[in-house]
Amino acid sequence: MESKKWHAHYPDTIPKSITYAEKPLHAFLQESAERNEHKKALHFLGKEMTYGEVYGEAKKFASYIQSLGMRKGDKVAIMLPNCPQAVISYYGTLMAGGIVVQTNPLYTERELKYQLLDSEAAFIVCLDILLPKVSKVNNTDLKHTIVTGIKDYLPFPKNLIYPFIQRKEYNMVVKVSQTENTHVWKNIMEYGIGDYAEVEVDPKRDLALLQYTGGTTGNPKGVMLTHYNLVANVQMCEAWLYKTKYKSQTVLAVLPFFHVYGMTTVMNFAVVQASKMVLMPKFNATDILKTIAKQKPTLFPGAPTIYIGLLNHPDLDKYDLSSIEACLSGSAPLPIEVQEQFEKKTGGRLIEGYGLTESSPVTHANFVWEKRVNGSIGVPWPDTDAKIFRMDSDQEEAEIGEVGEVAVNGPQIMKGYWKNKEETEKVLRNGWLYTGDLGYMDEQGYFYIVDRKKDMIIASGYNIYPREVEEILYEHDAVQEAVVAGIPDEYRGETVKAYIVLKEGRDISEEELDAFCRKHLAVYKVPKIYEFRKELPKTAVGKILRRKLVDEDKEKISHA
Repeated sequence: MESKKWHAHYPDTIPKSITYAEKPLHAFLQESAERNEHKKALHFLGKEMTYGEVYGEAKKFASYIQSLGMRKGDKVAIMLPNCPQAVISYYGTLMAGGIVVQTNPLYTERELKYQLLDSEAAFIVCLDILLPKVSKVNNTDLKHTIVTGIKDYLPFPKNLIYPFIQRKEYNMVVKVSQTENTHVWKNIMEYGIGDYAEVEVDPKRDLALLQYTGGTTGNPKGVMLTHYNLVANVQMCEAWLYKTKYKSQTVLAVLPFFHVYGMTTVMNFAVVQASKMVLMPKFNATDILKTIAKQKPTLFPGAPTIYIGLLNHPDLDKYDLSSIEACLSGSAPLPIEVQEQFEKKTGGRLIEGYGLTESSPVTHANFVWEKRVNGSIGVPWPDTDAKIFRMDSDQEEAEIGEVGEVAVNGPQIMKGYWKNKEETEKVLRNGWLYTGDLGYMDEQGYFYIVDRKKDMIIASGYNIYPREVEEILYEHDAVQEAVVAGIPDEYRGETVKAYIVLKEGRDISEEELDAFCRKHLAVYKVPKIYEFRKELPKTAVGKILRRKLVDEDKEKISHA
């Protein structure tokens, strides 16, 4: 590979170029199971499974969906939190020749229907408490629903107690019966056959994943990632964290697997290395601190909001976090004080990285054990190239230190957007993925992100598309004009703010608007702040100046 400025900082232990395995992603689960059949693969709320058991159940899942008519290239939506079923159905789908469509369990019916329609998913795997929501989504290509529950993998006596907890927490206990189109997970695992028909996969051509993401205009887009894209990125991760090869690792799985960041840096990484994953189905600071103290994880990929939440816990000093050796932080800028405090508390290393769904996702990171530059996203990973293109010319490279659009290329870059040639051509040009992020490179070859070209909001690591929220606000009959933007937030990175102009003579409270939005949007997309105005700033042609509103709020915050 052509030598780049940043290669001068690479230690001898990290290769600048890697020979990637040209095999399907699920082959790694088979290899890990064959080499480490009795090694612990998963820990879930007290229940543990070996690699042999996980592989065996993935084979049962693959066999079962094939018996239902699964064909190569069929889509399987997985609407699960971090739990054994999420790992088993993911790899089982790939083994059966399918394409995984990761689906956020927080989606509303409207959001779920859009994704199912667009992806043409024929199967969905969901929790029992989500079945009522899934059942209401009609007129899609969905043929089969496979239903599981948290209790299915809880140890005794937690499995007996959990239905009572579920009733109290969710005010429901869903009873699921096996029908022609509804299938009970427990039955599949108890009576299923482990023999499935192996499907020939071309790693560089065949898709493994449709991962939905988006921008500030239009609906979320399905990012097409091949087996090779995902294999390449996880092998880069393995090279970057080279010390993890020398001893058995335990990875804390707080990042959700339905997000490509958690999928690659936790689930796929752990499977490739035959490491143990400690699965956390939701973020709860107390539970995470207790789990770290008891399970002694060594690796902890996360996001700034996760580390902030733990550092601000009132009982932080009661827990021993010294097992943690390395943390890769992504999805939002990592405050230096958070980095320093977390390293002091754990004795491990917390470094910042960068990536996007379209790149599987990681493209840059600081070195874990070598030179790092605070405030920087680090340097490109092996076989990954990066450039800064000038704002006024997307073909002309910027000077050192000059801010422009960040572009990347490498084996982890997507094939394009599903059924969306126009949007694909906007971001994939001349072999480069134009990220929409503004940044610069310093004289040493370290990269920095200064702003986003797009108006997409990233709150607590979640991507939120302003237009989607605005369209819901406009559905309220009291709203005349609405614009949504992300404003700085110490905890979430950004938070969603809605600027509203009401129709003349109408009056509505923040509480009423909030309740309305919660009916139609996942909770993380609901505006946290509402500002009512008589008018909104606009251009001469009537376009609302979103950036001006954000700048006004930033100025208020800085004065405060």
